[in-house]
Parts: sequence; C-alpha cells; structure tokens
Amino acid sequence: MFCLGIESTAHTFGASLVDGNGSVLSDVRKSYKSAGKGIVPREVAAWHSENAGAIIEEAMVDGAEMVAFAQGPGIGNCLQVGSDAAHSLAEKLGVPLVGVNHCVAHLEIGRLFSKARDPVFLYVSGGNTQVVAFEAGKYRVFGETLDIGVGNLLDKFARFLGLGFPGGPALYELSKRGKYLPLAYSVKGMDVCYSGLFTQAKQAIEKGAAKEDVAYSLQETAFSMLVEVSERAMAHCGKNELLLGGGVAASPLLQEKCRVMCEARDAKFLPIEPKYAVDNAVMIAWQGLLERKKANREKWDIRPYWRTDEVAVDWR
Repeated sequence: MFCLGIESTAHTFGASLVDGNGSVLSDVRKSYKSAGKGIVPREVAAWHSENAGAIIEEAMVDGAEMVAFAQGPGIGNCLQVGSDAAHSLAEKLGVPLVGVNHCVAHLEIGRLFSKARDPVFLYVSGGNTQVVAFEAGKYRVFGETLDIGVGNLLDKFARFLGLGFPGGPALYELSKRGKYLPLAYSVKGMDVCYSGLFTQAKQAIEKGAAKEDVAYSLQETAFSMLVEVSERAMAHCGKNELLLGGGVAASPLLQEKCRVMCEARDAKFLPIEPKYAVDNAVMIAWQGLLERKKANREKWDIRPYWRTDEVAVDWR
C-alpha cells in the first residue's frame, strides 16, 4: 500500500509518499524561516497555504491508496492548512484518509529506521519535551516539561540574542567558544522546567556575561536535565535503549550527553537520522500505514492539544 503523508504542525510543510515496507518514494519539505520574531501562527499558516500545493504535487511520484495527515498536536492555524489539503487530496483521489498523532509518529519512524525494539524515547522539539515509553499497551509519558519545550527555550534565547529562527543551530555554533557558568537546574521528580533557566540566562547577558558562555551554559544545563530524567525512566522501566527524536535531537551536544549516559549503563543509544528527527511527512505517512485500519472517508477534525498518552495504540 502507498500512503501520502502531510506534515504541517509548525514551521515545516511536507509531503511524502511511503510504501508498506517503509520505503520512502518521495520526501518534499520546506520550512518557514524568520529573521527575528520566530513563529507568528497566522503568518506561518499563510506561508503553508502558499506552498502546500506545489509541495504535494512534487511528492506525488506515484499513486496513493490512502492519505494521512498530522491531526495534532501543533499550532492550530498550521494544522488546519494540512488538514484542508489532506481532505481535498483524499476526495480528489477517491481514497480513505486518516489523522495521526505527530508525537507518536516521531516515535514510530524512529523505531522503524533505528530498529529499536523497546526503547525509552526522548522527544525534544519546540513545543514538545517528553520522556515516553510503551508500557501496558500504550505510550506513557514518564516525564515532560512543566512550562515550555526545550526547543522553545533555545529559540527564545536565540531571538533575545538576535540570532533569528530557528535558534538551535546558531546557539550551538556560538557555544563552541563558551565556558560553563552555573544556571538554574530545575528537575521536579521526572519533570523539567525551563522558564527560570531562560530568565536567568537573559539576566546574565544583561549583567555583562559573554554571549558564548551563556549560550553554552544554557544548553549544558537544559540537556543535562533531560538526560537525568531519561536515565531515571530507563531504570524505572527496565529498558536498555534510548531513542532520541524531535528537532532538538540534531544537537551534537545533546547527542553526546545521551551517548555517555547510555555507555555508562551498558545501554544502546539510538539517535534518529537528522532529516527524520525533525518534523517531516515521512513519519506521518508511515504512521498512517500503521493505522490504516482506521482510515475512512469521513471528516477528521484537528486536535491541537492531543497528548501522546491519549493515543489508542492498536498496531503493536
């Protein structure tokens, strides 16, 4: 079976055709960029609308037998553009449609390409920061951010420094010249908090600290918090694989921290290939194939606040 997947949860609009074996026949994507103000939902949604048609047309290298789209979570304006495009395409092709959870799709594409058996999944992006594992028939969240996602933290601080959006890569390059300064380390049980860290980093710059030092320290602190709660989840669940996914998974600093922790535990560290770690339509198409029994020709409403642990996992 061939599935055409559509991704539009945030700043990336993508379309991909994937077959039932997980082979990627096409993967077309474009990402909205900003010189400074980050994501303004109505502006990004307008950009998606302008680019959706051409992206989908380029991705349609063969016939699709079903269409899948990111139903949530995500930015409502952006999700709606993807939903509208998916409904129109499914109707035009006369094929069934299925809406899938964006977070779970990240996890499943990671399992597919890494050959992970039963990992703890550290999912880190702009809007989502979660430690997830499959237990008792569903994906359960063992830890998460209590305020903002780690990607949001990096983007906010990069914007404060005038580095543009997305901020993660620019911050990493700046941090290569930095040294460590103590900043707010906030782990509450299995959860993390980042608002205080951002405030303290901002204040350090205002008091004259070097940008490269604060950039390094912000990432060092934020990522150490994530590694701590991930290791605790692995111990609690008795799992020996850590799967790292989401846009922030591309950070060499975060990858190195995860690798060191896993080596110390005699566990496997499984980073996802960067192009599939970030938001992409390949994962949406693959998740659609996993959930093909749910596909139908009815209306699927977007779900901007759809949690990972609310998904009925009936394909495993």
